[in-house]
Amino acid sequence: MTLQELQKQALQLPIDKRWQLVQTLLESLKQETYSVQKKGNLSRLRGIAKSTAVSINEDIVTDYVTCLTEKYK
Repeated sequence: MTLQELQKQALQLPIDKRWQLVQTLLESLKQETYSVQKKGNLSRLRGIAKSTAVSINEDIVTDYVTCLTEKYK
């Protein structure tokens, strides 16, 4: 069945059946769109839970603070 034949048959349905068809089609589009969006969102979040903590050497912090203190005296 071609798209044109399907459209022709849909237009011959009573109005309540056409509304039901529209609602069914919209619901299926929402589900498919949501599924695609959900997959896309997850791929962008990959690696977000990785730890970025770096061990900080106290000597480095002390040197940095000293440098800033001297700079802004």
